[in-house]
Amino acid sequence: MKTININGIIILNDKKEAYDFYEIESTCPNDVLKHLNGEDVKVIINSQGGSIFAGAEIYTALRTYQGKVTIEIHSFAGSSASIVAMAGDEVYMSPIAQMMIHNVSVTKSGDSRDMEQAIDILKSSTDALANAYVLKTGINKEEILAMMDKETWLNAERAVELGFADSIMFQKSAHKQNAVNPMSLVASYNAEMLPQQAINKFNDMKNEKKFNTEKVKHMTQINLLKLKEIH
Repeated sequence: MKTININGIIILNDKKEAYDFYEIESTCPNDVLKHLNGEDVKVIINSQGGSIFAGAEIYTALRTYQGKVTIEIHSFAGSSASIVAMAGDEVYMSPIAQMMIHNVSVTKSGDSRDMEQAIDILKSSTDALANAYVLKTGINKEEILAMMDKETWLNAERAVELGFADSIMFQKSAHKQNAVNPMSLVASYNAEMLPQQAINKFNDMKNEKKFNTEKVKHMTQINLLKLKEIH
């Protein structure tokens, strides 16, 4: 069985190089899809979430995968990471793990028309993501949306009770063969996602003829910290 780790912030493929450059832990769809070769997989999730589009791509790839998909949540599956967890044929949570579901959010600027459009997009996106929880739990959509509205945190016991997970790891009824040894639009919780200015800065530097990694890291460290403070 192949093990796939989903750690850190879930991001789009075209952001991966920048996140790696700034040494920010992240997972993009390609990090997962490259391992899907037909054999059964175990996906270990330790993520606060991130891009809903990247999360949706990973979810759909796992949901339609021909091999068996076993999900293990070792610490935290928040926001879009919890969407990914819903793709498992079997979902297991550590007894000390947490899951969190909430509405989609966005950082947006513009006039009233832009704001109205953003509201429509947010509502549509939240409604779409709710389907993943409905399919897994069997809870009606109105109840799921209400849970997302109030930002719902689930420990392992509650997640199993409601159907978001199938079993708690390390218990006698849990799967022994898979148990680990003892421990833009975003759906994320306290995820330090890179501001677009930092991504643009990286791309500009990357396109320069003389690209010195160590020199650039030194030059941009202070600017990156400032961008995070105002983001």
